[in-house]
Amino acid sequence: MGTRATAAKKLKGDELKAFLDEKVDQYNRPGFIELDPISIPHAYTKKQDIEIAGLFAAVLAWGQRVTIVRKCNELLGLMDNDPHQFILHHKAKDLKALEAFKHRTFNATDTLYFVAFLKWFYKQNDSLEQAFAMPAGATTIEPALINFHDLFFSLDDYPHRTRKHISTPARKSTCKRLSMYLRWMVRDDDKGVDFGLWKNISPAQLVCPCDLHVDRVGRRLKLIRRKQTDWQTALELTSNLARLDPADPVKYDFALFGLGIEEGWSKTAG
Repeated sequence: MGTRATAAKKLKGDELKAFLDEKVDQYNRPGFIELDPISIPHAYTKKQDIEIAGLFAAVLAWGQRVTIVRKCNELLGLMDNDPHQFILHHKAKDLKALEAFKHRTFNATDTLYFVAFLKWFYKQNDSLEQAFAMPAGATTIEPALINFHDLFFSLDDYPHRTRKHISTPARKSTCKRLSMYLRWMVRDDDKGVDFGLWKNISPAQLVCPCDLHVDRVGRRLKLIRRKQTDWQTALELTSNLARLDPADPVKYDFALFGLGIEEGWSKTAG
């Protein structure tokens, strides 16, 4: 940790905002995409392909980024790199190739259920946005995440083991992967990273994805004081970021993640 990082821990108010805004500008740019899982949906232009590729990229986003990108490309290659068409029109024999796919604890059972759910959903809906229903007056994406979880597991034959891959605030999870997915789909700042495809959720309602790097940097900057890391921690972090930008608090995800993984701030928790 350099002297600037030590000094930054003491920043407050306008000084903290200026520091983090500088880091957002540094990391919220197309150069960020290449090594990040968001590169996966960026390979597509069709809305539904972006949604599907993005969902898989977010759900599989654990471990080293290079491995995540490689495994996502492998999975989508098994769908002929045409995921929406594959989801809608595959035959039973086309699913055989998917049975060999595995990434950490995500295995063939999970893959096949994701495909089954997406086929069922897209047969009835044009966009996955409709699966993240937001009630009027909601202040955060919490109800959207709960609604998606419940809908995802509404099919009669869902495998219980797959529940570990779709989190919900109702179980106090940070929901970091789905929060990241919603950041990708919702934020629209013309910087070329997030897509801004969905309009039923506003950037102000997003919750910051609270992964290891973001969590540790957030604690260094006193944006998190809660001892454990759970859904309430993600809300606490987002609430403090909203003091810096109420309309778009989750833009600071770029700053916190960049400081953690690119500048070494998350190597220790102190």
